[in-house]
Amino acid sequence: MRKSIYCIVFMALSLSLSAQNSGFTVAQDAVPDEYNRMIFGQFIEHFHRQIYGGIFEPDSPLSDRDGFRTDVIEALKELKIPIIRWPGGCFVSSYHWLGGVGASRQPVFDKAWSVEDPNTFGTAEFVKWCRLINAEPFICTNAGTGTPEEMSDWVEYCNLNIGQWGKMRKSHGYDAPFNVKYWSIGNENYGHWEIGAKTVGEWGTLVRESAKMMRAVDKDIKLFAAALSDESWTLPLLQTAGNWLDYVSIHGYWNPMYAENKPFSYIECMMLTEEPDKSIKHTIEVLEKAGLRGRVKIAYDEWNLRGWHHPDSPGGGANNPYIADRDKNDINSTYTMADAVFSACFLNTCIRNHNDVPIAGFSPVVNARGALFVHQKGIVRRTTFHVLSMYANMLEKNYIPVKMESELLTHGEKSVPALDAILTCNSDKTSFTVAVINKHPNKTIDFAPDFSTLKTSVPGQIQATVLSGASPDDWNDVGAENRVVPVEKTLKVTNGKVGIPPHSVVMLKWTTNKKQSRNK
Repeated sequence: MRKSIYCIVFMALSLSLSAQNSGFTVAQDAVPDEYNRMIFGQFIEHFHRQIYGGIFEPDSPLSDRDGFRTDVIEALKELKIPIIRWPGGCFVSSYHWLGGVGASRQPVFDKAWSVEDPNTFGTAEFVKWCRLINAEPFICTNAGTGTPEEMSDWVEYCNLNIGQWGKMRKSHGYDAPFNVKYWSIGNENYGHWEIGAKTVGEWGTLVRESAKMMRAVDKDIKLFAAALSDESWTLPLLQTAGNWLDYVSIHGYWNPMYAENKPFSYIECMMLTEEPDKSIKHTIEVLEKAGLRGRVKIAYDEWNLRGWHHPDSPGGGANNPYIADRDKNDINSTYTMADAVFSACFLNTCIRNHNDVPIAGFSPVVNARGALFVHQKGIVRRTTFHVLSMYANMLEKNYIPVKMESELLTHGEKSVPALDAILTCNSDKTSFTVAVINKHPNKTIDFAPDFSTLKTSVPGQIQATVLSGASPDDWNDVGAENRVVPVEKTLKVTNGKVGIPPHSVVMLKWTTNKKQSRNK
């Protein structure tokens, strides 16, 4: 790579900011387009304290009679979660659903995570819990040690009233079908770490035959299959099984911490904010090559800035000496404004690509790297929780494409736009909300929305909800639960520009009258 004198200066300073204007413009003929709220989905797995000691704790005074933590339920309702994927993750590749239904259940040894799972939280519990938080259940099936028949039997248990498995569900006290609409065939079956990993040649055929049997049980289900942003894996999958699928599932963790629990610095994390868009674009290219773009969509159904810490997993059996290291996932100081800003950038990326990416799943919803930390006496809303809440509750339902211009934030030889923004509006374009992110660690940047094209007079001030911290490394913790929270502010507009605070996620909201909108 050629290095100009400017690059050398950037490297010497480590961190720099270019001097161009920042803002967006809207095309005169831009048409609002409704995005899918399923991108605000979540994921949960039988890993460490996500299920037991997280959402499900029968012996806790904070739980209801079914064992569900009520404080967790109420907190998660704030996120308006549309869909949750379960039971894994790596866990599912040796999970047999029959062990987790009915009254008589036996503990099983979880080969993925080297622990005993009591099997007390199974299909009925998951569906009931999803209904309590108003989310659609999304079941991921065992394509590791499982079979197409086992997968289709699970669909029958959940969705039919006839047959051996439909009648079994009724005998368990659930007369009405669960009506689970969303089903994934497998999890990361391309990976050497996955139990029952498959080769490229094996995968397409297994997915096709599984899909055929699952649709024979319920033709109306939506089917996903484990995929990569890589042509060598996903193109053969689509060529073999694409006509049976609705989605390909891709995953992303950009600060790998599996073996070593070493969080990247704030600025290192900012240099990763464009990576999700690259993986989406690569996957779209594969879909186009298969002739299935539009027919098959992308589900980013596991995503988080930081990968889960689990050294020596899978492996080690019951004597695995590294299990205690998983507690490091619950160190709250890990989850700073870096996580919040990255997460907001990810959601902006999905909304910009909403025609191809209608579903996503933050990973996980509680504990480990989750947005909500659950302990014996209560909960902590991490910085990512507040981002998810802001996006779920404050954006308008339609996206308007914009042309974004931004100063560059540079670290070493890498640069990214310092600002990221999306524009949303209501159906008649009388209410607008901009989600704008300032990645710079310590500088306020002036941001210019395109008020004129939106037929809005430039206001003297604008209402804003601001999530930021005293520093880029600020976090929430037990005893300091509200150190970083969204704050309602009135921001001054000077020469059409609004100052966006450093290391922040900001929602700017304004309205125009209907007469102005109709005259557009």
